[in-house]
Amino acid sequence: MKQVGTHLVVDAWQSPGDLLNDPERIRRALIDAISAGGATLIDLCVHQFSPHGVTATATLAESHIAIHTWPEYGYFAADLFFCGAGNPERAMQILQTALEAKQIIMREIPRGFEPAMDLQEPFYTEHKTRPVETGALR
Repeated sequence: MKQVGTHLVVDAWQSPGDLLNDPERIRRALIDAISAGGATLIDLCVHQFSPHGVTATATLAESHIAIHTWPEYGYFAADLFFCGAGNPERAMQILQTALEAKQIIMREIPRGFEPAMDLQEPFYTEHKTRPVETGALR
């Protein structure tokens, strides 16, 4: 496989609920993680839910980081995808420390394509679109 990126899918437990319900703490943790991971921030969106929980997404020049929290369970899920330069494992270490997660499971997925694939021709040129009749998809 010609690897073009690394995708980390993380489950983290035993974090203090007050940290997981603090949008500013999440924002700061993401900014610190992005910096430590050697990535470049393009945009950051943080949303707090009622009565609790925070979702944050960081668009990076290298791809993205997303985090979703469940303070009532002391749990968060994170998704870090870095292509090119950068260190997603280091970024995740910062998130784990900042949110005081005592236990994590991190799955690493190499992203890319098989070298035998002919990438000279754009994929979309090989597919034709056709009209879909109203009500045809049920």
